[in-house]
Amino acid sequence: MASRTPTRRLVSPKQAAAEYGVSVDTIRRRISAGEVTGYRFGKRLIRVDLNELDAILRPIPSAKVGAA
Repeated sequence: MASRTPTRRLVSPKQAAAEYGVSVDTIRRRISAGEVTGYRFGKRLIRVDLNELDAILRPIPSAKVGAA
């Protein structure tokens, strides 16, 4: 059987910012830094893949209770 690649979830930077509770500038900085791919459609329209944004999320380690 052929493996199935996940479907891209392309949205505008504004929609991505709203989804993650960040500013559009934050999304644009992530694109500029190469952490997320920006997809250009035509001269001005930019889209980002929500799957890529999901992939860069990292859990914050917590302190162990009772550790001495």
